[in-house]
Amino acid sequence: MRPRRHALALLAFAVALPLAAQDTDRFDYMDVFEIEWGSDPRISPDGSTVVYLRNSMDLMADRRRSELWIVRSDGSGHRRLGEGGTPRWSPDGSKLAYVADGQIVLRWMDTGETATLTQLTQSPGPPSWSPDGTLLAFSMLVPTPGPTLADLPTPPDGAEWAPAPIVVDRFRNRSDGSGYLPHGYRHLFVLPVDGGTPRQVTSGDFDHSSEPVWATDGAALLFSANRSLDAEQDFRNSEIYRVGLADGRIESLTDRDGPDHSPALSPDGATIAYLGYEDRVRTYQVTRLHVMDSDGSGKRVVTTEFDRSVSSPTWSPDGDAVYVQYDDEGNTRIARISLVGEVTDIARDLGGTSYGRPYGGGSYTVAADGTIAFTETTPGRPGEISLVREGAAQRLLTRLNDDLLASNTFGEVEEIWWESSFDGRRIQGWVVRPPDFEPARRYPLLVEIHGGPVSNYGDRFSAEMQLYASAGYVVFYPNPRGSTSYGEEFGDLLYHNYPGQDFDDVMSGVDAVIALGYIDERNLFITGGSAGGIMTAWAVGHTDRFTAAAAQKPVINWYSKTLTADNWYGYFHSRYEGLPWEDPAAYLDFSPISYVGNVTTPTLLIVGDADLRTPISESEQFFHALKYRGVETALVRLPGASHDISRRPSQLIAKVANVLAWFERYRVGERTSMR
Repeated sequence: MRPRRHALALLAFAVALPLAAQDTDRFDYMDVFEIEWGSDPRISPDGSTVVYLRNSMDLMADRRRSELWIVRSDGSGHRRLGEGGTPRWSPDGSKLAYVADGQIVLRWMDTGETATLTQLTQSPGPPSWSPDGTLLAFSMLVPTPGPTLADLPTPPDGAEWAPAPIVVDRFRNRSDGSGYLPHGYRHLFVLPVDGGTPRQVTSGDFDHSSEPVWATDGAALLFSANRSLDAEQDFRNSEIYRVGLADGRIESLTDRDGPDHSPALSPDGATIAYLGYEDRVRTYQVTRLHVMDSDGSGKRVVTTEFDRSVSSPTWSPDGDAVYVQYDDEGNTRIARISLVGEVTDIARDLGGTSYGRPYGGGSYTVAADGTIAFTETTPGRPGEISLVREGAAQRLLTRLNDDLLASNTFGEVEEIWWESSFDGRRIQGWVVRPPDFEPARRYPLLVEIHGGPVSNYGDRFSAEMQLYASAGYVVFYPNPRGSTSYGEEFGDLLYHNYPGQDFDDVMSGVDAVIALGYIDERNLFITGGSAGGIMTAWAVGHTDRFTAAAAQKPVINWYSKTLTADNWYGYFHSRYEGLPWEDPAAYLDFSPISYVGNVTTPTLLIVGDADLRTPISESEQFFHALKYRGVETALVRLPGASHDISRRPSQLIAKVANVLAWFERYRVGERTSMR
């Protein structure tokens, strides 16, 4: 294990945590580098062993790192396997295939010997084993030349000319965190396990990026893709396909408007489970479990009466049911769903792969004996690997963070419900109290709003919430209307109405927390990222109740956002009615910039200067307007950061530190001394 405390200073921040938060028993900035979490647990076919990714922080490189680890189901034999990711067991459990350094690697589990099977020029997707264990299938980009418009002269030898022009002509051309996308299409390949050259099995100018699923006889692959002739404009659509390995013939098994994806084949090969919905072009629609015969006939919805989105379908070993994961009231669960739609919860607290803020996520796999390995998190514990059997209690298999937990006192997290002042709907949220909380004291309140807005926070570990609590704040994080995990109607309330009454939900929640009796009403602060940044900017344009605000990576102008962001096309019609150039009022009415003339609250803007999702020009619009009006403001740019501005540990720390510094600047009355 790494030493818990570091003499080396990481960075010179403009502010440190308050001195009270630097006590050795409080979670502080450098403790972020001590967080570890498990992901992608892969249980062996016989249920005896789990291989997973052990994720941690590299202090010197300031980056996350991942390694393959293995542990027996009784908790023994916990050890490192080596570098790599996306591990996949062979059907008989004797071998492991995974990706390392952009190549597919094979490991014999009895001897530990490894062999690199490929010499690929592009990084492959996760490998998928054929039923007889002789072949691997995977997806990979097949590059094509980029477009050019002009024939340019070649520079003379030794000349230092400017880089050649880049011609952009694609509907979707950039991706946040990656930049301009390479030209080409992802296709499916098969590779002999005993060596050979990968063979491409799909064709056409379409992306085939889903993880392939083998037919029982090994003669075909199932996959999901958008092979529409108008795939760019019809971007929400996808279908389930089968491709024959002998002739490359591609057959569509579904054919409706909307996303059909995640095929899973029953143990006997007769039935395909898959996910999707009929697209009505809404802000939020519940993803349902479907089944069909293996030839595409007999389609039906299994979860007609289950008002939650499901994901990750996996057949039970007996073929009588399908396991899924789903979010319910901010908690992610694993359930067994019978083929007539009966839902039985197997495990809760799935997650832990989002360590910064308390989002959902996580994954699971099922062994032939029904044992399930999954990632588990709670408000007081980052992500671990756990096991569960139907009807039995879940149990931790790893304890990656025991050293961190033993030497820190964390803020306690409490669930809270209240009624919205707008329509009386019940709304859920959570309150994090500072370590060593004293009910008789009055604490400043920090409201933290989640992104999305089609997502949810929950009772999960959050480094950022704990850092705010360690600094002496009561932290309140709500799931206002539009959040997932409360059903389709609740999640779709923001259709053509965002921001809308979600603001009323948040403000009613603030009142509910104040009613608990330990909040200093002179010191109310609000922050959040992405959709949470939008709500922050919206709030200060609609109320002067907050002492200060910090809008992180917000959308300020929906007109400019929907024409400049990497996902620019994704909001037309489903979020706002019509197109921005046809009805600009519909976009501007829901833009915080339209209400900047009302703002009196000191407001900080924080954004990564490589953010393509909510480009820095969004934050600059609000910053410049506030500066012109004489409202106290500042703009913090995180160099090189994408929309995930806390991807690097130091940037997570810098974000939190600057939010706290801004709030401490305007905090009324007694303050904690600062270093």
